[in-house]
Amino acid sequence: MSDHYDVIIIGGGPGGYPAAIRAAQLGLRVACIESRKRLGGTCLNIGCIPSKALLESSERFIAARTEFAEHGVEFEGLRLNLPQLMAHKDNVVSGLGNGIDFLMRKHKIMRLVGTGSVTAPGQVTVLDEAGQQRTLTASSIVIATGSDSAILPDVPIDETRIVSSTGALALPEVPKHLVVIGAGYVGLELGSVWRRLGANVTVIEYLDRITSGMDTELSQALHKVLEEQGFVFRLSQKVTAARSVDDEVVLTVEPAQGGPSEEIRADYVLVSIGRRPYTEGLGLDAIGVTRDRKGYIQVDEHWRTNVDGIYAIGDVIGGPMLAHKATEEGVALAEQLAGLPGHVNYDAIPAVVYTAPEVASVGQTEDGLKAIGMSYKVGRFPFSANSRARAKAQTDGFVKVLADATTDRVLGVHIIGPEAGSLIHEAVVAMEFRGSAEDIARSCHAHPTLPEALKEAAMAVDNWALHS
Repeated sequence: MSDHYDVIIIGGGPGGYPAAIRAAQLGLRVACIESRKRLGGTCLNIGCIPSKALLESSERFIAARTEFAEHGVEFEGLRLNLPQLMAHKDNVVSGLGNGIDFLMRKHKIMRLVGTGSVTAPGQVTVLDEAGQQRTLTASSIVIATGSDSAILPDVPIDETRIVSSTGALALPEVPKHLVVIGAGYVGLELGSVWRRLGANVTVIEYLDRITSGMDTELSQALHKVLEEQGFVFRLSQKVTAARSVDDEVVLTVEPAQGGPSEEIRADYVLVSIGRRPYTEGLGLDAIGVTRDRKGYIQVDEHWRTNVDGIYAIGDVIGGPMLAHKATEEGVALAEQLAGLPGHVNYDAIPAVVYTAPEVASVGQTEDGLKAIGMSYKVGRFPFSANSRARAKAQTDGFVKVLADATTDRVLGVHIIGPEAGSLIHEAVVAMEFRGSAEDIARSCHAHPTLPEALKEAAMAVDNWALHS
């Protein structure tokens, strides 16, 4: 019985390890299998955390170059210490990884390093790096293996000159010219890092706009501000080939719908065209777990697959590929396995782009509301009229609140501006409790603060904003 568990979780990322901790808190015997020696998955090791460390550092560097003087701070001799910047990133990652290890020990979770495959319902085989196998059994098996970078067949990633997001986190030098293929969140964030540090950045996007899926008004505002920062966008274009010539990459580019091609040269190329579910080696086909045509594991509203006792959460089941979405699913599933009513409200999952200014959204977009024919009201408020934003000299952007035209219930909130990623959470809480725009508008906000911009946008839904 020593190798029998209540729950076995395959994957120790932001879905898997919180699920393990919550299940253990609720008294279940838990094992967690992860191929990396450090837990935290893509998010901690090669995703959210290292990229945000680089964004934070690069934002301070560019602020010193371009913003400090406005505040009366003048100096000479500013220089970039790229090795130290990278060391800070690595220290952040290792420190947080050590923290997760402590939590696993604290909650007495069996931690296994290796790859797990489901060899039968209720049975998992673990293969460690030494080639040793171990078979475990469990009442419930949770697949939380996440996702991997999507690839372009004609643009081979070598992680040297042509890199995925992983390679872009550890370039040995500041590129002279970085080409980013894909104008999604990740590409724009990593492009921002290297643009701030001195690279010329060209973004090639197949669609006719950046950040598809984002509220169109926000997308257009972000496009404009990034162009002002020096980004060059090539929209409605596709890369059809790539070859290395000495220390350069030569890309062949043509219109998305076909037409004459041209060549673009860069010393580094980042391929950032999305992510794909990671299910390799899990043995899903052998036991009959259903996946869709894109490879995502199919689950019901309780994250159950079609095979009894096997569940899946996070990126591997599709939906927004966000670490916090996976965490919410992992916690809710753990509670359900312990007999509690775990639940995730997918209408209140925020999304953030950590550019400068940041962009954050939750709920419906205007495009989405128009598509379903829902009647709504809009309130907007610019950061240029917010006293704290003026004091910070960060006035780009605005807040937009969408509310039901009849009930005033908040349907969506969209922010581009300083600290948008933090400001959005007031809207998340309001939406979680089915709050109205008036609820936000009549809640007292400290002055002078950035959240007052959200309050004024909520007031503007009924045309009584005080400062615009």
